[in-house]
Amino acid sequence: MTNPKQYILSLDLGTTGNRAILFNRDGQIAGQAYKELTQYYPQPGWLEHDALEIWQDILSCIEKALQTTGTSASEIAAIGLTVQRETCLLWDKTTGKPLHKAIVWQDRRTAPLCRQLRRAGKDQLILDRTGLVLDAYFSATKLVWLLDWVKQNRPQTNLNNVIAGTVDTWLLWNLTGGKVHATDSSNASRTMLMNLEHGDWDSDLLELFDIPSHLMPEIRPSMGSFGTTDSEMFGAEIPITAIFGDQQASLFAHGCDRPGLLKCTYGTGCFLIVQAGRDIPRSSDRLLSTVAWTTAERANYALEGAMFTTGACIQWLRDGLQLISSAAETEPLARQVKDSNGVYFVPALSGLGAPHWDMSARASFQGITGGVKREHIVRAVLESIAYQVKEVVEAMNRDSDMAVARLKVDGGASKNDFLMQFQADVLGVPVERPTILDATAQGAAFGAGLASGFYPDYRELIAKRQIDRVFKPGDGASQALEHYRVWQKAVERAKGWVD
Repeated sequence: MTNPKQYILSLDLGTTGNRAILFNRDGQIAGQAYKELTQYYPQPGWLEHDALEIWQDILSCIEKALQTTGTSASEIAAIGLTVQRETCLLWDKTTGKPLHKAIVWQDRRTAPLCRQLRRAGKDQLILDRTGLVLDAYFSATKLVWLLDWVKQNRPQTNLNNVIAGTVDTWLLWNLTGGKVHATDSSNASRTMLMNLEHGDWDSDLLELFDIPSHLMPEIRPSMGSFGTTDSEMFGAEIPITAIFGDQQASLFAHGCDRPGLLKCTYGTGCFLIVQAGRDIPRSSDRLLSTVAWTTAERANYALEGAMFTTGACIQWLRDGLQLISSAAETEPLARQVKDSNGVYFVPALSGLGAPHWDMSARASFQGITGGVKREHIVRAVLESIAYQVKEVVEAMNRDSDMAVARLKVDGGASKNDFLMQFQADVLGVPVERPTILDATAQGAAFGAGLASGFYPDYRELIAKRQIDRVFKPGDGASQALEHYRVWQKAVERAKGWVD
């Protein structure tokens, strides 16, 4: 008899949209569905998502992916989840309803609390225990804000019925019909509440942030059993066998399982991660120590440079400034001019991440003169993306005995040939782009398939991945490097904007 299990279902819950993708036995995409997610900006620097919308959208994507491919739930061997990290929420486990919109990782509302904790000298404790820089980016201070909001605005709420989690925990809880309240190590390591050495919630940090331990989900290995979907949901119980943070999933998809291998994802933000193996890496340049992924037998760690604004600034050109109608327009516009005409953009729409970690920085255009046109503005925005990656590569080179020799890339913005060529020019190293750019979803599928036995061998999967193009440094390298140094001046002037 032939095995009825034909696919792995990967659910990719991103910052700007949710996607369901079916992967076949060769690790290739067999079908998919996508839905853009509403962004809520209640105040400057604040960003929220509707968790119920996320849940309904991903259900819709699953149904559409199954329908368009003529696939039944019985043909799915397992589900893998990969999610936007750090975004978190509280919900009532008796009603299943969120108590407030989810606070997104880009949100800056808790920057004052972070500064207060820094003045109290708590930043070193947090860095030592979690590997993370004290910043509003991470989940801990967001949960503090949410708990305070519930106590003030919904005092009748019984906190014994309240549970917390990042988006993976919310999705898992719903998929299992409320039976499983858990997360994986890679997502837990981004909350600023997990002890990186012990792999569990740190009691001192829970006490510091006054977060009751019963709110927190169980931490499980990234690849292993997370329960099954509720049988009434899709007509069959489907095992859920992998959960990854989106950047860790991408690292896994690229085959970066040995120390020194690295990748950069150009999504809503830009995330450069290098595999560190079994030893927890420590940075002298304010890069993050984090979990890459875990199994029941071992943990892999990584060093990461997180840059908050990449695809987000292209989306802002479209939706905010309305200079473009689609992201694809940016490439031909940028090519219409020989340079940015002296314009430099600092992509600090949500502050600056690595290596600056300035919550009070704000985005700015500098160097504008009367001759500047739309094309120069668009080109300056694209160039800024490559410049910030250059900064983090330089930081990684300082932290490592071996300089970065090749950059593996993925994510929506990596489709842009102009950006990728400019990236190679300013880095001075080749940039390698795979055929499948949805590496986050592919990594979750690989993990779920390996954990469930659907895929027999990791190295075979990686060997089947196809490379679309390698961008090599070209004639524009010297000019790109010269402009990069000017851009660094612009960054310094954008810092400390908000008190």
